[in-house]
Amino acid sequence: MSSDKPVIVYGASGYTGRLVCEYLREFNLPFVAAGRDKARIQDALDRVPGIDTVEHEILEVAHEVGPLTELFGGASVVCNTVGPFAQYGGEVVRACIAAGCHYLDTTGEQDWLIDCDEQYGRPMADKGLLLAPGIAQMYTTGEIAASICLETPGLDTLDILVFWKGMPTIASTRTILVNACLSKAYYLEQNRYVEWPADAGLYDVVVPGQHETGLALPWGGTSHPVWFKRDPRVANVKVLGGVFNRALMQGVPQIVTAVLGQIEGLPESEKLRVLTEQAANVMNQMPPREATRINTSLDSVHASGPLGRAHCVIHGNSNYKQTGLLQAYGAYSLLQQPPKRVGFASGCQAFGHRDLLGVLRTFGLVMEPTLTVQS
Repeated sequence: MSSDKPVIVYGASGYTGRLVCEYLREFNLPFVAAGRDKARIQDALDRVPGIDTVEHEILEVAHEVGPLTELFGGASVVCNTVGPFAQYGGEVVRACIAAGCHYLDTTGEQDWLIDCDEQYGRPMADKGLLLAPGIAQMYTTGEIAASICLETPGLDTLDILVFWKGMPTIASTRTILVNACLSKAYYLEQNRYVEWPADAGLYDVVVPGQHETGLALPWGGTSHPVWFKRDPRVANVKVLGGVFNRALMQGVPQIVTAVLGQIEGLPESEKLRVLTEQAANVMNQMPPREATRINTSLDSVHASGPLGRAHCVIHGNSNYKQTGLLQAYGAYSLLQQPPKRVGFASGCQAFGHRDLLGVLRTFGLVMEPTLTVQS
């Protein structure tokens, strides 16, 4: 089952996996589109314009360490889009360690990032491999903005806001519900994880560039507190996120509360079954392909220290396309040179925030950042 193609897209039948394949085509990188259902993958790739211009193949594989290790054997990089990652990611990372592959994924699950850092970071580093979960618009683009702020010395506190306009995919909806109902969410305070209040609810936030305020949630804590926990420049990180659709945001806590009531007292396996069913009730069809004029994104970071402040805003569009591009570029970079850091690392730590910004700008997915510095 192994292949001589350097990149594996695992979970290629999904919305995000398909976009990763699309951008691998832009970089002319041969790849394997893999997953548990070959027919679904074929159907997904048939919808990618020009897919016949890049060398690729489709392979079906069981979600077990042994078959995955065999599949990864001839590759260098695995782009994993199969979530919830806390449930399904372990087998993929262990297979990467066994096969000697770099690992990238699109997760937003903070508990999975912490597991990657604490359980798999050292084994990957010992083999000179990159373990980079969470390379996606909702996390990496904000990290780029934070890293631009941190170019100003003396700033140790990050207040991050991520907003986008659109609908979550089927897989994202399931991950959001599983994360909200079964996992704790943390922010970083003096380099320690502090749990967000369970009844935190919605926060009113000021959205740069518009007069109307927005509603946001801790959104599972996000990736940033985990990434910056090992950055000596940063001591405090809080992140809020949401969509521009205010009515949709108002409904999120109600959905989560209702689902929590349904799973109370159930065994873990039964909880996951109910969560999957409820996620399908919320979103059971693939959203339409993103449109530049409709699906906008915004990442805003206030960075502060005792004697200085910086504010960086990045306006963009098509957050899922940003994710697909970031994944494909990560693979493209890893095939040509070692990452800036091995083991557990973020996208910016592995590839450089200015490099990632340049790629997003080249493909027309973000504006030039707006930066204001006071010191």
